[in-house]
Amino acid sequence: MITSRANTQVKYIRRLLAEKRFRHDERAFVVEGTRWLRELALAQLTPRALFATPEWAASDEGQGLTAALAVEPALVDEKVMAAMSDTETAPGVLAVLAMEPRPLPAAPTLLLILDAVSNPGNLGTILRTAAAAGADGVLLAPGSVDAYNPKVVRGSMGAILRLPVWQENWEVIGRLAAGLDVWLAAARDGVAHTAVDWRRPSAILIGSEAQGAGAQGERLATGRVTIPMRDETESLNAAMAAGILLFEAARQRGEEEAHAKSAKKPKNAK
Repeated sequence: MITSRANTQVKYIRRLLAEKRFRHDERAFVVEGTRWLRELALAQLTPRALFATPEWAASDEGQGLTAALAVEPALVDEKVMAAMSDTETAPGVLAVLAMEPRPLPAAPTLLLILDAVSNPGNLGTILRTAAAAGADGVLLAPGSVDAYNPKVVRGSMGAILRLPVWQENWEVIGRLAAGLDVWLAAARDGVAHTAVDWRRPSAILIGSEAQGAGAQGERLATGRVTIPMRDETESLNAAMAAGILLFEAARQRGEEEAHAKSAKKPKNAK
């Protein structure tokens, strides 16, 4: 059992949590807590490494999850787990995962593009929302916070495992968005979000809350979309705006799908 905070594996975990460059050099990131182990079991993903307290490893759920993942945890005492953890209350278990973004569909019909969204909490919420709304993927333009930042990972609530999340330059983003209606979220002077035909292959582009989209994002956009607000309201939080737009797209697409199913249903069917 690991009992020293000076252990090389403990230091490795701390570097993965603290250093973006190190995470990307190692192509690895850290997830913490039993909920993440459940996510890994559901996704049939085997962690590179697993660390657990003896109490967690001996629990019924701990034994079941480690058996499902076919990996034996390295045992650490509670003080070491606290030193390894990025949370205020250390979990009983944490895992090191390979940084392997899911592939995008060959012909995506709903993408979310984020231009310099730098707040980790916002990005985590946005990823969770995008997965819930059925987006095909999220593209992070230069200047956005690292998708594998511990706060982003926690806020995503597992969405980073289920949703394609790609960090790319503008040239690649332009190629991936080719053929899509690219709607730039704007506080004013855009088409009302309920008036956009989201049934068309589309991308939603959201800029930073402080400065909005940059010049490259503006050039990529084919239109501007606005969420109507009272005059005294300056703007919405980026995560809130993304959620409203994504779920309006989901609503329209759901209605289209329901209509298509209804049209195929035999007239005498009940």
